[in-house]
Amino acid sequence: MSGAGWIRLVVVAIMVGGLEAACRLGALPATAIIAPSEMLRAMVEALTSGEIATDIRLTFTAVAIAASLAVAGGFVLGFLIHLSPRLRAALDPLLAAYYAIPHVAFYPLLIVVFGLGIGPLIVLATAFGIVAMIIATLTGLDRVPRVLMRTARVHRLSPLQEMVLVRLPAAMPHLLSGVKLALSYAFIGVIAGEFILSTAGVGHAIAYAYDNFDNRRMYGLIVFVIGFMVVVNTMVLLWERRLAQRRGAR
Repeated sequence: MSGAGWIRLVVVAIMVGGLEAACRLGALPATAIIAPSEMLRAMVEALTSGEIATDIRLTFTAVAIAASLAVAGGFVLGFLIHLSPRLRAALDPLLAAYYAIPHVAFYPLLIVVFGLGIGPLIVLATAFGIVAMIIATLTGLDRVPRVLMRTARVHRLSPLQEMVLVRLPAAMPHLLSGVKLALSYAFIGVIAGEFILSTAGVGHAIAYAYDNFDNRRMYGLIVFVIGFMVVVNTMVLLWERRLAQRRGAR
């Protein structure tokens, strides 16, 4: 583990330990927040009981579909926008201001259009994550070194060969950053949608526990969501580092 990794680990340990001590000593009321150890115990109980298995399956299905659509669609759209400077100039201001739009506010309209169920969640989460992938694709393709492009021309590569052998490997770090953001935004979109009007899902379970003052269950599920995203992002980060090491070895 690098020095920065150890620093992050120490900071997290201090924060969690401080919260644990504050809760155990009564500095923070149990009606507001519970100790991290109790959150972890509540998470294990919720997972082992099987009561939220259906909610987890619905949420993860929606996230997987939305993230896949956001990543694939964002890459294709970003590539097409990159090929057209005029279209790029027209869309740049819109892409820059996109995340200022309160997407969750459109969820009732999506229910009217797509009905209740997983459909509105997928549409909302895809819309939330696709622009992050578009921006990452544009950034990655913009920053391909010119020397690599000249080398591709010298070797008379076809456009397809140039894309597969030169552009994509050079843009991969930015594309992976886009994948991480698209996945995170897709998860946020699904959970936020389930909070509002959904009748199932992890977000609905958290909201239901909150409405019924069930702090243990609520914080347990929140820890589960945070832990899942940490694991996924760590896996993508390790993949990114492995690709960087392979490029360095070459």
